[in-house]
Amino acid sequence: MRGDRLNALLLILPATAFLLLWFVAPLCRLLSLAFTGEAGGAESLWTLLSSNVYQRVLINTLLVATIVTLLTLVLAWPVAYVLTRLKGIGFMLMLYGVLFPFWISVLVRTFSWMLLLERNGPINRLLMGLGVTNQPLALLFNETGVLIGMTHVLLPYAVLPLFSAMNRIDRRLLQASDGLGAAPFDTFRRVYLPLSLPGLFGGGTFVFLLCLGFFITPALLGGANAMTLSMLISSFVTDRLAWSLAAAGSIILLAIVLVLMGLAMRLLPLDKGMFAK
Repeated sequence: MRGDRLNALLLILPATAFLLLWFVAPLCRLLSLAFTGEAGGAESLWTLLSSNVYQRVLINTLLVATIVTLLTLVLAWPVAYVLTRLKGIGFMLMLYGVLFPFWISVLVRTFSWMLLLERNGPINRLLMGLGVTNQPLALLFNETGVLIGMTHVLLPYAVLPLFSAMNRIDRRLLQASDGLGAAPFDTFRRVYLPLSLPGLFGGGTFVFLLCLGFFITPALLGGANAMTLSMLISSFVTDRLAWSLAAAGSIILLAIVLVLMGLAMRLLPLDKGMFAK
């Protein structure tokens, strides 16, 4: 038994050392920076929490994350459902279409949206050509552009958990519901939707957590007109060299993420969510 325990400890030692060196140590340094403001103690944290500007940025970050999460789930649902119905080459092509964005840099995709959403871009020209609007719409450097870009980037993260949950639903249950005389909507509401909720909730949680720390897309498509928490932290470092404020903002963001992950794990165990077999 002692030999087995020693072997197990030796096996996990490299991973433990890696985590301590590259995760725990930087996190401890971040904590120390957050409590080393000019006034000492938790002054940096209190400065941020009592600031109206920071409160507005935090609310805007949560609002953008919520809207993007809802948009991705609405768009991901039919895509995931169609994936479960396809077979053969059709399934491979559609799955490739979902996975292909992972192989393209987020920066490249964001720059592409900048070209599409500009005042003289293809989208505005199309809307004007169709008579939808008489003048170019302001789709760039505001929250509209941020929502469009983030939804596009994060959509695959919602499709895959939903597909995983839907693919595990026993089709015989749907046939039984139809055989018992239930209408298609009743079958969906009472059978299909409850069984797919783990994937819906898991994908939504994943997308929401990614939205909280997203930086590149909001910075390029929104700019100063759509400030998020990650952009504010970057501004503290690059513009003001206020390391204590940046660390305090990071700690607050980390605390929000940990709380949400804790709630998600309580409401949805990992073996029934995104990582279910």
